[in-house]
Amino acid sequence: MKKSSMTQWKKSLVTPEQVLASIKPGMTIFVGSGVAEPRTLMTYLIDSGLSNTNDLELIQLTSHSDMFSLKKRNWQKYRLKMFFSTMVSTDAVVAGSVDLIPARISQIPRIIKSKRIPIDVALIQITPPNDAGYCSLGVAVDVAREAMQQASLVVGEINDQIPFTFGDTIVSISDFDLLIESTKPPIYFKRWPVSDVTDHVAANIAQVIEDGDCMCFFTGSLFEALGRHLIHKRHLGIHSSYFTDALMDLVKSGAVTNYRKTTFRGKSVASYALGTPQLMAWLDHNPLVEFQSIEQVFDPTQIGRNPNFVVVDEARKVDLLGRIAFSVGKGNIISGPGQAADLFTGAEISKGGRAIIGLHSRNAKGDPNIVVMLRNLRNQFHMRESIDAVVTEYGIANLKWRTIRERAQALIDIAHPDDREKLVEQAKAKKILFEDQIFLSASAYLYPMKIATEHTFKNGLKVRFRAIKPSDEEAMRRLFYRFSDKTVYRRFFYPVRTMPHDKMQQYVNIDYSGVMSVVALVGEPDQETIIAEARYARDEKTTYGDVAFVVEEKYQGLGIATYLYEMLIRLAKERGLKGFYAQVLQTNKGMMKVFEKGHLPINARLRDGLYRITIPFESQLSQLKME
Repeated sequence: MKKSSMTQWKKSLVTPEQVLASIKPGMTIFVGSGVAEPRTLMTYLIDSGLSNTNDLELIQLTSHSDMFSLKKRNWQKYRLKMFFSTMVSTDAVVAGSVDLIPARISQIPRIIKSKRIPIDVALIQITPPNDAGYCSLGVAVDVAREAMQQASLVVGEINDQIPFTFGDTIVSISDFDLLIESTKPPIYFKRWPVSDVTDHVAANIAQVIEDGDCMCFFTGSLFEALGRHLIHKRHLGIHSSYFTDALMDLVKSGAVTNYRKTTFRGKSVASYALGTPQLMAWLDHNPLVEFQSIEQVFDPTQIGRNPNFVVVDEARKVDLLGRIAFSVGKGNIISGPGQAADLFTGAEISKGGRAIIGLHSRNAKGDPNIVVMLRNLRNQFHMRESIDAVVTEYGIANLKWRTIRERAQALIDIAHPDDREKLVEQAKAKKILFEDQIFLSASAYLYPMKIATEHTFKNGLKVRFRAIKPSDEEAMRRLFYRFSDKTVYRRFFYPVRTMPHDKMQQYVNIDYSGVMSVVALVGEPDQETIIAEARYARDEKTTYGDVAFVVEEKYQGLGIATYLYEMLIRLAKERGLKGFYAQVLQTNKGMMKVFEKGHLPINARLRDGLYRITIPFESQLSQLKME
């Protein structure tokens, strides 16, 4: 900045006491949120003993400092109105010292413009002006511009420690009636520590993030971990509530290009930034990031213009109906249904959009976070139809377009193993699950999550493989009814016409020790279809496994059965089996080819049109004996 320009605005500065002298009792004062909070002005205002600062009404989206905690005195001097509560202000809200205004976040600019909440004074934090006399609102656009337009007195607190950012952030120094210089640093946030459980949740979420997705990020340990698991993705876009250190690292990794976005193409967009001094320095004059008003960032129609918009949010509890209760934490400027309603609606409008909820299966006290019914919890969000998936460290529950019973079973599958049996019993008592629903306690602990993998076959088909789950009952049932009579006969050796619930639930509920089953899936994660299944059942006397395969007709001949066969061999060896048995109809030449192509020798005896096959794992012979 030129010395003459600096000297000019320096001459315009007044003291905080002079600002307070312009305030009258009964005024409504707007204060910026989060990092935008003008801390010097607020300190003087709250600690002031002046009679003219009594009976004030303060408007803030939310508070991120401890200025409005119950520890502060002089509550009789002012009332505080907020749209969202966080850890530092929740106690004050509950105690009745703060008025909470429920609203969808995208509607707040409209509320301010309508003058339903009249604003007399706006206290706004800004950067020093550039050579042309323009300042930046920094890293929290908020609804500052709307507040400035309504207020009769606009005060700027110039803070040279906040970054000059681009987007809807530029204001003229002449827009301010009074200017003071900040004597306090902005609010910084350390990077969040990541536990092993949180890292597992993030890794599972990353599985459903595709190249080219446009993402919304929040703050906290989950998103710190998620950023690390996304660095190998390509052409991600960012249209986010917050910009964080984790997002900075993700952009630096090259995973973010924003090329496939429709709005603000080529730019990462956010309304707020929360993070370290390193983040603030990186954001300073950075053309890759734009800060826009919450009207732009949270408007569902704006969000929906970006294809494949994915909102990931963190919940405190989830019930078996798919309802969630949000957490309230220090890392969230905006937390609750008012935020989620806009973002989740935007994801629904977006072509290929998805809404994903992540949480630990249990909280720090060891209580279950997946419960049969939510009760007596604040911040509940009941738009269960908008939630596509819930993710814990134990896996992914895809909920989109599934029945209540299917949702409940999927959620039980990802609950903590110690909680699943009780959840099944509670769900049966409430008629959410069938009264005869099977639950194998051993399966909860032995489910082999680590075997999940993906493979691309010769025609370009991407297929995911994982162990079967109890919640696969309906998908396996539908697979059965897609089979031809020939395929059914080759699999079961006799005509099977129906596969009702009682039979199928016995088929999908296995212990993963004596019986192992692997399914192959295609399609998007929220609409995946099972196309093949392979399993073995252990014979305790011989320690061999009876192995069988079935592949949907239109996917046969691609090598899927061979891939499943190799997976089963590896899994069986790891679990101490000595080999496989198999029975294959003489006419089932495709299945015989699978065994022939395998790297293990086979002994096959033909009798009455049926091959009885023995496949020892330890033999080094590589011949096919057929009698």
